[in-house]
Formats: sequence, structure tokens, C-alpha cells
Amino acid sequence: MNGVLAAATALSRSQLVLRAIIFVAPIVAVLAAGPAGRWPTWWVAVGIVVLSGAFAALPESPVGAGVLLAVLAWWAGALDDGLHPAVLVAATALLVAHVAAVLAGYGPGEMPLDPALVRLWVRRGAVLLLGVPLVWGLALLLDGEPEQPGIWVVGVGAGLVATVAAAVALTAGSPREDLP
Repeated sequence: MNGVLAAATALSRSQLVLRAIIFVAPIVAVLAAGPAGRWPTWWVAVGIVVLSGAFAALPESPVGAGVLLAVLAWWAGALDDGLHPAVLVAATALLVAHVAAVLAGYGPGEMPLDPALVRLWVRRGAVLLLGVPLVWGLALLLDGEPEQPGIWVVGVGAGLVATVAAAVALTAGSPREDLP
């Protein structure tokens, strides 16, 4: 236990804040299913807490993907209606956990984060977050409609176009590292 405490006290204040966010966000995401009608069982809650703790301790490890996928699996299996407004809370919490983990992965834990780097990643996360209510609203509009032929192809195409547009927008004007 002393080793964990010593490791935590060696972290910079910004790293401690990020690690707290990384720990809490997946728990919030799983608990958001409660208002939608399905509280997690005790073993799911304990599993998410343990995985979140490991994710906070090792933000660059594969356990982060594991906890985020575990939350997604809980949402996929727990609710009959995936369009409850609580899904917006869960999606936001997962995105916040991911952005916090990306930031925590920059430099050693003892080094404070550069405010410009934090602003950059918060802006990127905010841009992604804008899509959450848009996709949710589109799903609400299409709920109950018969499935149109080719709708999945259109969805994948739209996702690809959005990804390329975001990549171009976020990298435009940034210096290239491969040039002298």
C-alpha cells in the first residue's frame, strides 16, 4: 500500500486530476444506465471500479480499452432501448475518460502538463462531443422506421467522410515533422 501512496504523491497536480477523472468517468458511464432502467449488478460495478483503478494507474495500458469496452458491453446488453437520454451522459463520460488518458500519457507523471496541450485536447474532445447529440437525435428520428436498404453503407460512408474532414481540419496548418 505504501508503494501506491508513494507513486500517487510523486505525480504532479495535473496528473492527479487527470487520474481522478480517468477513475471516475467509466464508473459514471456505467451508473448512467440506472436512470434508464438498469442499475449495474454488484459484480459489474465492482469490476468497473477495479478496471477504472487500473486504468487510472496505467493510462497508457490496454486496460483502458478494456474498461471502455466493458462499459459499452454493459450498455449494449443491459438496455432494450439504447435511445434513453442517459446514453448522452455515458458517451460524454467515456470521451472524457479517453481524452484524460491521452493527456496523462504525455510525459512522465511528475511533469506538469502544458496548458496549451490541455487546451488542444479539450478542443478536440469538444469537437467529437458535438457529434454525440447529433447522432443521438438522428437515431431518435429514425427510431421505428423500417430499415432502408443500404443505410449501413451510407452510415459508414458518412463516418469516413467525417473522419477525413476532422483529420484535415485538425492537421491543417500544423508543421510537418518530416521536413527539415
